[in-house]
Amino acid sequence: MARVDLVDVEKRYGDFVAVDGFNLKVRDGEFVVLVGPSGCGKTTTLRMVAGLEDATSGEIRIDGELVNDMPPKDRDVAMVFQSYALYPHMNVFDNMAFSLKMRRFPAEGAGERAPPRRMSRDEIGRRVHEAARLLGIEDQLTKKPAQLSGGQRQRVALGRAIVRHPRVFLFDEPLSNLDAKLRVAMRAELAKLHQVLRTTMLYVTHDQAEAMTLGERVVVMDKGIVQQVDDPQALYDRPTNLFVAGFIGSPAMNFLEATVVVRDGGLFLDFGTFRLEVPSEIAGPARPHADRTVVFGIRPEDIYDRLFAQMMRPNAAVTGRVDVKEPMGSDLFLYLTVGDRTIHARMSPSTKVEVRGSLDIYFDMGRMHLFEKDSGRAII
Repeated sequence: MARVDLVDVEKRYGDFVAVDGFNLKVRDGEFVVLVGPSGCGKTTTLRMVAGLEDATSGEIRIDGELVNDMPPKDRDVAMVFQSYALYPHMNVFDNMAFSLKMRRFPAEGAGERAPPRRMSRDEIGRRVHEAARLLGIEDQLTKKPAQLSGGQRQRVALGRAIVRHPRVFLFDEPLSNLDAKLRVAMRAELAKLHQVLRTTMLYVTHDQAEAMTLGERVVVMDKGIVQQVDDPQALYDRPTNLFVAGFIGSPAMNFLEATVVVRDGGLFLDFGTFRLEVPSEIAGPARPHADRTVVFGIRPEDIYDRLFAQMMRPNAAVTGRVDVKEPMGSDLFLYLTVGDRTIHARMSPSTKVEVRGSLDIYFDMGRMHLFEKDSGRAII
């Protein structure tokens, strides 16, 4: 196991900045996920840690040791790629054992000039069987990759990394080629694997559901810049800006422009065709923005059918027209028009409503978010 420290890391391709001022301290044994849209720099960052890309500037340290100029083979990291990259002519055992057969180790007690030794056949077999047992593929060791399912091939790729006993595991979207059901199952397998191995893991994905379910901490990136680093629940409850608020959560947060208005000591958000009151207990940070245009955010699950709303606050209910109705079994997704705004709501399937019908809805204003229009910075 090892710590991984990235300090002011930057990667440029000519005038294009792929990664800009990346700072992160990964604790020993921690599972950290890098997430963001395509082209945000997350895979480039992972490849710099692996040594497959050179950092333009900044420091990359593994267990305190500067590795910027160290070749990949000497960094003691194992990388699992999006493609399984298995040798088709080798069986599962040989695919998993290949890196161990190729590695050379310093001869013990024979001086610095002694030729490096190979790992013994018994040790290779022990490591392969240990990893196969951990991944549930012991009965597949004699098969070729073409005889395996996608999930089994991914387990072989994981096993090939595990047998090396690396200081750090690096995962580059390893589940992208799997179908939706298998991805969910493999997410659980990866989480259990980390609990068993407790090895430092850096994982890259564009799927925020993977990030939220796997990461002890999540790094949200956009355009090469780290937007927020936090535990999954904090990212969801307290996004630091508009980008993080919109990227984390499915269905995505609703965003509506409004004007902050002070009336009779109370604070309101004026949307033109309707108005909502900001609860007094959270209104303080918004008061300096009086008479300015801001962005109001509310998650779909924080909008209720008025009949199901508990302890409804005054000035928090409006009437909307239902444009689209999506029954999902455990939830009911609604697209509504409120005034001249479109709102996405996630409600109880018990809500009785028809398309083109009207519905009284309640905003849980205690869970609202407010952002500066220009900078996107969170106000509330």
